[in-house]
Amino acid sequence: MDLILVGLALLGVLLAFLAAGVWIAIALGGVALVALLAFSNAPAGLVLATTLWGHSHSWSLAALPLFILMGEVLLRSRLSEDMFSGLAPWLGRVPGRLLHVNVLGCAIFAAVSGSSAATAATIGRMSVPELKRRGYPEGLVIGTLAGSATLGLLIPPSIILIVYGVATEQSIARLFVAAIIPGLMLTAMFGLYVAARAWMNPALIPPPGERASFLARLSASRRLIPVMLLILGVIGSIYTGLASPTDAAALGVVLAVILAFGTGGFSWARLGEAAMAAVRTSAMIAFILLGAAFLSVAMGFTGIPRALAAWIGGMGLSPLALLAALTVFFIVLGCFLDGISVIVLTTSIILPMVQAVGIDPIWFGIYLVIVVEMSQITPPVGFNLFVIQGLTGIDIVRIAKAAFPFFLLLLAGVGLIVAFPSIVLWLPSLM
Repeated sequence: MDLILVGLALLGVLLAFLAAGVWIAIALGGVALVALLAFSNAPAGLVLATTLWGHSHSWSLAALPLFILMGEVLLRSRLSEDMFSGLAPWLGRVPGRLLHVNVLGCAIFAAVSGSSAATAATIGRMSVPELKRRGYPEGLVIGTLAGSATLGLLIPPSIILIVYGVATEQSIARLFVAAIIPGLMLTAMFGLYVAARAWMNPALIPPPGERASFLARLSASRRLIPVMLLILGVIGSIYTGLASPTDAAALGVVLAVILAFGTGGFSWARLGEAAMAAVRTSAMIAFILLGAAFLSVAMGFTGIPRALAAWIGGMGLSPLALLAALTVFFIVLGCFLDGISVIVLTTSIILPMVQAVGIDPIWFGIYLVIVVEMSQITPPVGFNLFVIQGLTGIDIVRIAKAAFPFFLLLLAGVGLIVAFPSIVLWLPSLM
């Protein structure tokens, strides 16, 4: 119990750092130094140096800036506009009609960007003005965009799954493959919700426009080919074992640049902007990961994770009870921190107790990402809410209210993978 009290004291130090506005990476490193200096005999300077060096040249981590660069290139190209134009003609007669462009567009762009915020910004920039112009209700337009953009965290190549894989030393390739079926499941759930709303209240949805011929729809679908080639090139090379996630990320960058120049509307200046944006984002995430790695090592020296796992084990919680408690914990934590920070702050403490009750760490990674997806649409720190507010100027409370049904759908998705773990684990078992 003494070590538990030490852990609570260190948590208080961390909260004090964060409340003071200290950068998350520095806050993590500061707590690690306090832990080593006050509660262990380890040489703090040597541990810091070896940890930073050992975690800064991880080959798995090289995939992170590459996937970020791929998403930044696509954000500035015409590929996203082509994707909208290719999907719209096929959805004019589906219940909910063009609202499905938000759902399917976010799912497709998520498969080539790896970022929830980039997905919300890119799809929202195209879809929101067009759907509002055609008379679709604001609440459903905003809600489908906010909810579906969270798929950017789950559908591979997912930046947050790379962070989890590096932080927990799990196979990034297996995590990517494990996320495919849950990502498709959530996409289907979002689409069914839109269709159900349209069936229950047909007056919500504007009447269909002029029906396009089959040949016209096929012609429009040609615009989807570049994006589908990119998805197949990246995800297919990982799943077939032809490339590691890092190799596939490099392939994705090359394909994204070629396709961006090939479809027009892209320039060397925009490529430079994409590279600088990727450097800023990658440096921020890498800095946080290094701070988290130092904290994780420091926690090992103090013995707190082992004590905490033993304490939880002594409570006799079943796996379901532990997951229920963790779900509430992560939802509350996600109301105040971004998803990457949630993962790097908690995995070193949570993973030992999760493994102690027999939960597969690959399955837990997917569970954790879905729960973190909820935090993207919960105030006050829901990144998707801020992105959409910037695009539309709508009050963040109204956006959060519109996104709430999708929060419930994500919660239902968590329930499904808890009830049926094979949804996550079946594809990785084939590798």
